[in-house]
Amino acid sequence: MSELEDWQLEFGGIRLGHNTRIPVAEVEGLGLADMRGDTVPQPGADGVWPAADWYGTRTLRIDCGIKTPGDPAAGGRLLGALQRAADTAAVRTTGGAVMPLRIKWPGAPLRVLFGRMRKLDPVWAEAAHGWIPLDVEFLVTDPRFYADNEQQATLRLAWLSGGGFTAPVKAPIRVTDGVDPDDRPGWVFNRGDTDSHPVLTVHGPCASPTIRHVGSGRTLSLPSLNLAAGERVELDTRPDRMTVLRENAGSAAGALTSASRMDEFVLPPGRSEIRWAATDPTSSARLTVRWRDAHVALYDKEPPR
Repeated sequence: MSELEDWQLEFGGIRLGHNTRIPVAEVEGLGLADMRGDTVPQPGADGVWPAADWYGTRTLRIDCGIKTPGDPAAGGRLLGALQRAADTAAVRTTGGAVMPLRIKWPGAPLRVLFGRMRKLDPVWAEAAHGWIPLDVEFLVTDPRFYADNEQQATLRLAWLSGGGFTAPVKAPIRVTDGVDPDDRPGWVFNRGDTDSHPVLTVHGPCASPTIRHVGSGRTLSLPSLNLAAGERVELDTRPDRMTVLRENAGSAAGALTSASRMDEFVLPPGRSEIRWAATDPTSSARLTVRWRDAHVALYDKEPPR
């Protein structure tokens, strides 16, 4: 990913905003996302009782235009590039698939929102002079702001406490997660200020994997799952995805126990420890944990004085 300058956005590899051929006049939708929640009248009393509020979608409305003075054909080509980016079939025709919209505002780190382009309306009246105003709407399916770079940690099954194995060793080997956290560290760091939902991928060969967030005790268990060498299963806990897929895109959700709550398996701000256990005849299985630092707002908190 390329760096962005202040007052720039990027979608589909195309930059908008300051020092680009698509100047931006206004961006709406960078505050709180839409809320969904009910209120219940208090019987025989004033006021109402508010139910839980949940964030819905966030719609970014971008007032911008393509500016190519003296070269209307260049403006048309740039519009076509935006249309092709929005028309990416792998996103548009796949349920749950989204695209990143990158944002860089002065004094704020580069942030990313995920969603889909829902509106891209040009006004052609001044196109002959190299000016095509655009009415753009980007539907954000996850209201959080994310770091530009995704992080990843890889955990082996063979992180054991002192002493090792006693020969002879017979397969299959059941490797557990140990007692002392320092015996098998699986530290991950969410440097944001709100929960981040990780993507967890178990790479075979192994059977009956169980993944645990040590701090909260939340566990994802797949006791009936068997993975051969080269096979994998991906547990995507992100709210707008929530899938359990094998390497061939087939669903493995049926292997997940009913007590395994993917919506509650999160990385809170700060340091977390992830442990996992499985039956592995080769001690070569791996768990990869991918995540992005998650933020409530575009700007971080003001540093302490």
